[in-house]
Amino acid sequence: MHFIEQQSTSRAPAEWFTGDAWWDVIHPAGEPSRMRVNLVRFAPGARTAWHRHALGQTLHVVSGVALIGTRDGTVFEARPGETVSCPPDEEHWHGAAPDHFMEHLAMWEGTADGTAETVWAEHVTDEQYARPRTRS
Repeated sequence: MHFIEQQSTSRAPAEWFTGDAWWDVIHPAGEPSRMRVNLVRFAPGARTAWHRHALGQTLHVVSGVALIGTRDGTVFEARPGETVSCPPDEEHWHGAAPDHFMEHLAMWEGTADGTAETVWAEHVTDEQYARPRTRS
């Protein structure tokens, strides 16, 4: 057993995020595990760009109100204690509601062959972000 050396909090890059967001790497992956875990903090209205993960992604809301959008136009609303699973290769985005900060644990696996585990696309438009929300 050993402690994992923690990295400093990093500001999320503008090419992947709209608004202000920061992350702490909780688990950076490393053989034999390919698990990655980040605690991500979003300012109100901040969100990721469209992206997908080769092996999917799980989001666990720690605080605030999370919004998770899919390409079919659905925007899910999740609250603290709720966990959302995004299937492999499903394009999605996630971020904070416009009136609340939000923190979530983002969990995903790297690929064994080292290929791109996350593929980033364009930024989410204000119209896509503002679509009506659903709870299921």
